[in-house]
Amino acid sequence: MDELIKADLYRYAGRTDFRSFLRSLRIPGFRYTYFMRKSAKHGKYSLAGIFYRIFYHHYTYKYGFQIAHHTKIGKGFQISHFGCVVINSKAIIGDNCYVSHNVTIGQTNRGRTKGYPTIGNKVWIGAGAVIVGNVTIGDNVLIAPNAYVPFDVPANSVVIGNPAKIIANELATADYIVNTVH
Repeated sequence: MDELIKADLYRYAGRTDFRSFLRSLRIPGFRYTYFMRKSAKHGKYSLAGIFYRIFYHHYTYKYGFQIAHHTKIGKGFQISHFGCVVINSKAIIGDNCYVSHNVTIGQTNRGRTKGYPTIGNKVWIGAGAVIVGNVTIGDNVLIAPNAYVPFDVPANSVVIGNPAKIIANELATADYIVNTVH
């Protein structure tokens, strides 16, 4: 099994055996991530690539996830609750990140933050959160549900509200991100 997929599986199941893999395929977030990673790994015109891409596109529409298969996403990626997750293909996401439903990680086309987000390791992004522009989210950050984040966020922080406020917290993701991979 591919190392990225194995790391993603561990985030969902806490184990990486074949039985856990089969069980986790019933979870929409893992199923989508599995086919996304597989379609990225295999060539566009290979038989396996075509097979994985068909399922990847099917689940894109079925679950409402819009994440390009070539998006740079680290190991241990977890999507909770399917529905309306949009991640720009040029965004960069670190290891052990958690994304809930109705999250947008997108670009801005003008202004001082023109560009795409870079998200660090161990970042928990709550439902309805929006992260836009050329911003950097540090490691160990919790972005609360419905927060609008158009600015840089330092490591070890909690971002809450709209307009968002940053609160320093060394244990920001302590009980939120479990089964981390190293």
